[in-house]
Amino acid sequence: MKFLFVGTNPENTGAATHFVALGQALVEAGHQVSAVVYPDGLIANALARAGVRLYPAKFRNVFDLRGYRATFKAARELKPDWLVGNFGKEYWPLILVSRLLGVPVALFRHRTPPMGRASGYLVPRLAQRFFAVSANARQAYVERGVPQQLVRVLYNPVNMQECRPDTERRNAILHRLGIPQDAIVLGYFGRIHHSKGILTLLEALDGAMAQEPRLHCIWLGHGPDVQQLGERIDAGSFAHRHHMLGWIDDVHPYYSAISMLAFPSIATETFGRVSVEAQAAGAPVLGSNIGGVPETLSPNVTGLLLPPGNAAAWRNAILKMCEVQMREPMGVAARDFVDRHFSTRVIADEFVRILSDG
Repeated sequence: MKFLFVGTNPENTGAATHFVALGQALVEAGHQVSAVVYPDGLIANALARAGVRLYPAKFRNVFDLRGYRATFKAARELKPDWLVGNFGKEYWPLILVSRLLGVPVALFRHRTPPMGRASGYLVPRLAQRFFAVSANARQAYVERGVPQQLVRVLYNPVNMQECRPDTERRNAILHRLGIPQDAIVLGYFGRIHHSKGILTLLEALDGAMAQEPRLHCIWLGHGPDVQQLGERIDAGSFAHRHHMLGWIDDVHPYYSAISMLAFPSIATETFGRVSVEAQAAGAPVLGSNIGGVPETLSPNVTGLLLPPGNAAAWRNAILKMCEVQMREPMGVAARDFVDRHFSTRVIADEFVRILSDG
């Protein structure tokens, strides 16, 4: 098939990561992919490395005629089988181009907060395919009145090669951070915001570190609560075992460095790509039993689901995962689980199947 992706967001968000990963997955599967993208942005650079033909454009908002012109020109030149959109500001432009050129459009929705009344009603009905990125998100849209048959689920694809476990990378990262090679390393990769459960996690870690001297934590990410988190870590008894690295553009090498991943959100998550990527690297996941998080792991097989905000339960789960007889079989099962359910091969095939299903 021939696809034209349209995604001009310059920011590196979860939706942007999905946009790139799906495009890469389709290229790997042998399809022809082109993309209208923000020039020299993170999406553009990542897709260029995958061999995707790029058309630079900017959609400042739904009324930006420059974006319309660029998208219309690319679609008329390429004659794609499908237009694919990932961002709300481009829903209506893509629907319009779809109608003008007779090219079907597939739109993804990554958030559960409602769209405006008109868009919430019309967009799922006017797009030839409308996708949620989890069953939890799909249920939210259905509860707002979108007919069930109009909402398909397609999970985020994960590149198994990029996320592969790598002992040499692990050793190098631990050495650079001054972490002993025999350490048990918990990773938190995400936004540093209280809604992500970071303070619950810190409290749980303090309790677990008091009982397990080999336990360290790597914090990757930034956000409005970085200073508060850092101050609390510095005021505690185990500051030397916390490693705050800030924002990292490419987190993939760091999955090899961790023994387990924590995903402790106390607010609803639509999905949880970081959970799937960590498991692809052989790291079991401790995840909050909330929103779409349970769909990212196999409970008691590749990780554990825990009550959001319950520091005692998280402390006990961290200590349980510190036991090698618990952690290592889960890590092996985790990589197989992701390969079967979220690998680029599986998701690309499922996407094409859904598009081909009349």
